[in-house]
Amino acid sequence: MVSLKPQIYILDFGSQYTHLIARRIRQLNVYSEIKLPTVSIDEIKDAKGIILSGGPASVYDKTAIKYNPEIFKLNVPILGLCYGQQLMAQALGGKVSPGEVKEYGFAELEIEKKKTSNKKQGKKGSRKGKKAENGKKSILFAGLKDTEIVWMSHGDYVSKLPKGFEAIGGTKDCKAAAFENRKEKMYGLQFHPEVTHTPNGMKIIENFVKICKAKKNWTMHNYLKQAIEEIRQKVGKRNVFMLISGGVDSTVAFSLLNKALGSSRVYGLNIDNGFLRLNEAEWIVKKMRSLGYANFHQVDAGYEFLDAVRGITDPEQKRKIIGKVFIEVQRKVLQSLKLNHDDWLLGQGTIYPDTIETQGTKHADLIKTHHNRVEIIQKMIKEGKVIEPLMHLYKDEVRELGKELKLPDELIWRQPFPGPGLAVRVLCAKKASSIKNINKVNKTLNVIGRFHEVTGFVVPIKSVGVQGDNRTYRHPAVIIGNSSWDTLFKASGDFTNKIREINRAIFLLYPGKIDPKRVKIKETYLTKQRLDLLRKVTEIVDMTVKQKRVGRRIWQFPVVLAPISLKGGESIILRPVYSKEAMTAEFAKIPWPVVKLIVKKIMNVKGIDAVFYDVTNKPPATIEWE
Repeated sequence: MVSLKPQIYILDFGSQYTHLIARRIRQLNVYSEIKLPTVSIDEIKDAKGIILSGGPASVYDKTAIKYNPEIFKLNVPILGLCYGQQLMAQALGGKVSPGEVKEYGFAELEIEKKKTSNKKQGKKGSRKGKKAENGKKSILFAGLKDTEIVWMSHGDYVSKLPKGFEAIGGTKDCKAAAFENRKEKMYGLQFHPEVTHTPNGMKIIENFVKICKAKKNWTMHNYLKQAIEEIRQKVGKRNVFMLISGGVDSTVAFSLLNKALGSSRVYGLNIDNGFLRLNEAEWIVKKMRSLGYANFHQVDAGYEFLDAVRGITDPEQKRKIIGKVFIEVQRKVLQSLKLNHDDWLLGQGTIYPDTIETQGTKHADLIKTHHNRVEIIQKMIKEGKVIEPLMHLYKDEVRELGKELKLPDELIWRQPFPGPGLAVRVLCAKKASSIKNINKVNKTLNVIGRFHEVTGFVVPIKSVGVQGDNRTYRHPAVIIGNSSWDTLFKASGDFTNKIREINRAIFLLYPGKIDPKRVKIKETYLTKQRLDLLRKVTEIVDMTVKQKRVGRRIWQFPVVLAPISLKGGESIILRPVYSKEAMTAEFAKIPWPVVKLIVKKIMNVKGIDAVFYDVTNKPPATIEWE
C-alpha cells in the first residue's frame, strides 16, 4: 500500500482558506497536512515545502499569533500568503504597516520582470520603475501574463522588504503584493491564490509545488486503501453507529465503513428530523434499500426536533439545539436496541468545510456552528467516541471516493443539503434588526447604485457571511433595477466592499418595485406550517430547474423563506451557486426565461409577497443564510 506521507505542510494562522490551500495542493496529487504555527521542527523535518496561511490578526500587535521561528531555517521553499507574507517580512527584518487603503475583492496584479543588467534596485518596499523588455519573471509566476486578476483581503501591507528580497509584483494600492528571495526560495503573496476568484491562482500554486520537487502520489484510489486501514485500526473490536442524512457525505461514509468493517458491525440510522424536503424521507429509504444495505434503518423524530426549537430565532442557538437532539435520539435508539454505548462509536459524514466553518482550526474565526460540531459532539470527539472517515476531504473528493466505491451517480451528484435541513433555510425573527444610521446607509447604497443604474436599500434582518478572515453577521441590501448579470455582479461587489453594514446583496425579482417604508419584518418562528410552505416552493424550484435542464452545473440551490413582508405574507430568496469545494462560491446565472418561469410559479403559492435572487459570491457571503 502507498503510504501517503505529507510533503507540503500548511501552518494555520487562522485563515478561513487554510484548508482550501491544502485542497488545491491535493488537486495536484500531492499530499499536504495542516499544522499549528508552533509546530516542532521534528514534526515537519521531512517537509518538501511550507506554506504560511492568511489570518485575521495583525503581525505587529497583541493579536499576533505565536509561531516557531525555526521554520525559516529549514532550508526548504516557503510561501507566505496574506498574513503569512506579512509574518515572513517582519520575521526576516522587514516592516508591516496599517494600510491607508484596505483591499477587499478583485485587484490587478502587475508582475515585475527581473532586469538582466546590474542596474541598482529602487527603495525596498517599492516596485521598480520601468520593466525590462527582455527581463524574466519569477519562477513563481511562470506561465502567467504580465497583468493578472487576483483576490485581495487585507488591511495591513508590507512597507519595507527584508534584506535579500525583491518585489516581483504589485497592485495600485499594494506595491509589494508579491516578493521573493530567489536564493533562499522564499516567496510572499499579499493576495489569495487558493481561491477561485484568483483565476490563475492554481498555476501559481502548481509552480510552488514544482519548486518544492514534491512527488505526485495523492489519489482517491490510494486514499481508499489507507482509509480502510485507518478505520480498522481506530474502531478495533468496537462497532459503528452511523447517522445517515441521505446526502452525499453520509452515504459515502456509510459505504466506506461497510467496506472496511462489514455490514454486521455498522448500524445505519436515518433520523427524520421533520426538516427534510418533500417526500425525502421515503426517497432515502428506497435508495438505501436499492443499494442492498439491510443494516440501514429510519426513525421519525420530527416532533422532538420541532418541539426543541419552538420559539427560537437565533440561528446559532437553533443549530446547537438540533445537533443536541440528533445525539439524544441516537442514544434512545441505542438504548431501545439494548446496545452497550461503550462498544459503539458514533459515525458521522463530516467533511472539511463542516469543521472549518465551526472554527475547525485553532485560530480560525467562527462562521457558524455545524450540527456535527456542537458541544456534546466535541466532547465525544475528545473521548475518542466519534469516527469521521471523510473529515479530511472536500465535497469533490468525496464524490471521487463515491466513484471508487461504485455508488450510483444519482447519489454521488446530489446537491449538498445541510444536516439541519430546511430549519436553517426558514429564517426566524422576533422583530426587525436595528441598523445604525439606516438613512445614511440607504443614501450610500443609492449613490453607489447610480454607477450601475440600480437603486437599493438595506433590509433589517441579518445573515451570516465571511469578510476578510472574520465572521460577519450583517444585513443584506436589496438591488432594484438593471437585471444584467454583469451589472448585478458589480453592484453586489461594490455594496459589500464599500459599506461595512452589508455582507450580502439580493436582487428584487417580484414585484418590480418596493417602497422601503412598506417593508416589514414579521414575527416568525420555526413551525410546521412555514416548513410546509418552504417545502412546496422548494419542490417548484427543483422541478423547474430539472425540467429546463439547467441544474447540473449548479453546485447547490438553497431556497430561503424570509420574514420580509409587504402585504402580510413572506418572501422567497433564491440562492443558486457554482462551486467546486464549497469554501468559495459564485452566484449562479440561470437563464432569465427560466428565472421568470420560477417566479411565476412561486407567486401562485399563497402567502408569498416577494421573490429575490441572491447575487453575492462567497466570500463575502456564505452559501446558506444561517
